[in-house]
Amino acid sequence: MAQDLIVTHALLVAADAPGTVIRDGALAVTDGRITRIGTAAEIGTDARALLDAGGMILMPGLVNTHCHAGDSLFRGLIEDLPLEPWLRQVWKAEGAILTRETVRLGATLGFAELLLGGVTTVMDMFWHPREAVAAARAVGLRVSTGGIFFDGPGVDGQTVAARAAEAEAFFADFADSEDVLPGCFPHGAYTVGPEGLQAAWRIAADRGGLFSTHAAETRAEQETVGGRYGRSVIRHLDALGVLDARSVLAHCVWLDDEEIEILARTGASVAHNPVSNLKLASGIARVRDMLAAGVRVTIGTDGAISGNDLDMWMALRLAATLHRGATLDATAVTTAQALRMATLDGAAALGAADRLGSLEVGKLADMILLDLRRPHAAPLFDPATHIVFSTAKSDVRHVFVAGRQVVRDGMLVGIDLDAVLDAVAALAPRIAASLSA
Repeated sequence: MAQDLIVTHALLVAADAPGTVIRDGALAVTDGRITRIGTAAEIGTDARALLDAGGMILMPGLVNTHCHAGDSLFRGLIEDLPLEPWLRQVWKAEGAILTRETVRLGATLGFAELLLGGVTTVMDMFWHPREAVAAARAVGLRVSTGGIFFDGPGVDGQTVAARAAEAEAFFADFADSEDVLPGCFPHGAYTVGPEGLQAAWRIAADRGGLFSTHAAETRAEQETVGGRYGRSVIRHLDALGVLDARSVLAHCVWLDDEEIEILARTGASVAHNPVSNLKLASGIARVRDMLAAGVRVTIGTDGAISGNDLDMWMALRLAATLHRGATLDATAVTTAQALRMATLDGAAALGAADRLGSLEVGKLADMILLDLRRPHAAPLFDPATHIVFSTAKSDVRHVFVAGRQVVRDGMLVGIDLDAVLDAVAALAPRIAASLSA
């Protein structure tokens, strides 16, 4: 029986638990899912669409577990500040510019950058999450987002009660959507009180959804939370009962041994954001120690407002190299661990390892093709090493989400990118003036 799609003659890197690599590999897709994997000779060519992937790596799409795509509008606007004074400027700019329409524009810009760079699933925390869903669907990627919790009106002007109601409504509207992984997203323990954190977690738990928040990003945050509640950020979250396998904690830079043990015990995942942590001088997370303790560590880009781009390949390479230098241990993060952080472990953090994060029969066909006809890909002895240490976002040639091609020859299929860039350029003078308003 003819398949919908066969990708053939690829260097197939499954990124599965055994680390399967098939030279001259192929896979077949029907109804958005992978139905067969093997050599090109085994899979054949009986398909409605056939893609010859000779000279390319076929691998799962990357999973970005922490992003603020809408903040792409403010790329490069606020520079050379540590997090706390930087964040005050961020909120000022956001307050002057962001509406539902501009959030959708910024999210479209950010998601376009991610998809062109091979990211097929992103956990996105930002105001007006329904606009993020609309933008993700227009661009063609998979998104985890949901109700934002923040004490005070915030940029969207909502009350605390309205936020909880909106979070409930978000779950009701998107719980059965294959392309949306709903959750609750309190900003952090220093901007959301105990009641708000617990309310967010209860809503997520009742609906079987995700819970994500910033945690222990800076030393100043630890001091603020410790002064307010008499305990560190992770101990505070643990005491409130909001840490479990559904919890994804962004950053986790400033942790002690006991806090790492808490994360391991509760099953909470960490979204490591090395680019923004370095650029904002927040510090270097103890990734080697977290991995050794059994904590699931994944990779995020954070927003383009803090890291200036949404380059998962740069974040992946830093995650694989930074901790070797910081610990003087060449095995601090192995190649295999780094690859899992950006693929299968990212999917597991989002509760979706059964259908995302690796190329396996039965899983959704979220996959990317990397061009190997590049000087930095020659010679190629080990494909995983090339992926982690040599690949650039410009190497991404084709992208599929649930078997549907959304990037072809490095170009977006679903949207007019020029129109998006023109709209951003038209808004740029207002953005530039936002800090002086």
